[in-house]
Amino acid sequence: MSSSGGAGADAPASRTSGGGEAVDALEWKFSQAFGERAAGEQVQEVDIISAIEFDKTGEHLATGDRGGRVVLFEKTDAKELRVRQELERSDFASPRYPEYRYSTEFQSHEPEFDYLKSLEIEEKINKIRWCHTANGARFLLSTNDKTIKLWKVSEKKLKKVNELNLEPSIRFGNGSLTEGSILSSPKACSLRNSLLDQDALAFNDEGFLFPPDGISSLRLPRVSSIKVTPFARSRRVYANAHAYHINSISNNSDGETFISADDLRINLWNMEITNQSFNIVDIKPSNMEDLIEVITSAEFHPFHCNLLAYSSSKGTIRLVDLRQSALCDSHSKLFEEQEVPGSRSFCTEIIASISDIKFARGGRYILSRDYMTLKLWDVNMEASPVLTFKVHEYLRPKLCDLYENDSIFDKFECCLSGDGLRVATGSYNNLFCVFGVSPGSDESALLEASKTPNRRRLLQTSIKSGRFVNFGRGRRDNRRGNETQGIEMNGGTHDFTSKLLHLAWHPAANLIACAASNSLYMYYA
Repeated sequence: MSSSGGAGADAPASRTSGGGEAVDALEWKFSQAFGERAAGEQVQEVDIISAIEFDKTGEHLATGDRGGRVVLFEKTDAKELRVRQELERSDFASPRYPEYRYSTEFQSHEPEFDYLKSLEIEEKINKIRWCHTANGARFLLSTNDKTIKLWKVSEKKLKKVNELNLEPSIRFGNGSLTEGSILSSPKACSLRNSLLDQDALAFNDEGFLFPPDGISSLRLPRVSSIKVTPFARSRRVYANAHAYHINSISNNSDGETFISADDLRINLWNMEITNQSFNIVDIKPSNMEDLIEVITSAEFHPFHCNLLAYSSSKGTIRLVDLRQSALCDSHSKLFEEQEVPGSRSFCTEIIASISDIKFARGGRYILSRDYMTLKLWDVNMEASPVLTFKVHEYLRPKLCDLYENDSIFDKFECCLSGDGLRVATGSYNNLFCVFGVSPGSDESALLEASKTPNRRRLLQTSIKSGRFVNFGRGRRDNRRGNETQGIEMNGGTHDFTSKLLHLAWHPAANLIACAASNSLYMYYA
């Protein structure tokens, strides 16, 4: 829900888009936390969350961790959360933000060992993607570095047999009712004798005879359902198709196929076929010494089943059309920003590598994240992005140090709101940023993954044109030609071990789920 106030004291109440429609600045609040660690608690490596994904309806949320587990959450019914007094005080049911509860978890992947290459394959979940639903069951894809699995999550009813013809106090060993145990039980024998005496049973040559009025002490057992619980089982395993580590998977809008991408190839799979895939992109050179870039992320267009985009380590995004040729090595469009002369350095190519791309819901825009910036591209404009947000500009003087401690290779994800008006991405110190992308908007919020997200106030360091937003030490307003001092994003302190890499935006509400180490935090506006 929208708020009339901004996320900080200096934020204006609303923004005006280019079309004259007011877009309210959102005030973000803490919603829920799962698995929050106590102060000083040691976090196990296997418990760190490595993937987050909402389904298309927003009713379900899935997370994967480095231990190969997938944990599912489901949206709770608002009526269950409203207390009686609250309902009596309100004249009408006010809209609530979505709240979730733990549903189930299962072990998706196990650690493996490739004996041919003498290589250990981690169980870490790299990506999760929700698929179609059928007959009340939900399907999702999960992948580690080598193997993709299709899981079916359905509801299983636990049943119990009631009204047995035995006293509740009679127990037989491990619970099995055997003839020997019944005969050896004094209580069972007395119960049988009482039945014989009470009903005056009779026998003839054919065996046992029921009395005319029946036996009042005998009852037919009944089966009753006592609990409905989600149950996950593996339906398909797609393996042995990638020589390099899988970095992304994406479902096609046709509901029948999906792609998987590694460093050099993209394969197209049919959901029903596990032993065969089609290689549609292959950038592996004949001589590996000539290798100049690798694939970093790939995603299908949201509703055109023939279009997909993939990014590279050189900072480019290629849009390919499956109708043009079976092997899509030649792209339809290339999105690449021209390098500023004299700006090249040792770390330039590393920080230019795109770690994640996302299509907007309508398919008109592509959001990309590299180490330093967050960029929004129009599919009709290849020369430059329409918006650039400088997320890590304050780290530019420290690039050599970041290279030494490998932090420069961290892969931050990005996401868009369902209405396409805002984007979000993560940073260090468990911080994440939310930016407005509507025409004329300079909305920008900096929040911390904790129960007090607004502890770090909104930093209004955006250039008024909305073209660039810089959370760095300073920014230059090109129209005025002067330098204005900004506020450093992390307050002068840098904790490169606390980083928020994974986050997802609810498809229909202003709700963001983000992972800080082993904890899942959710925020609403």
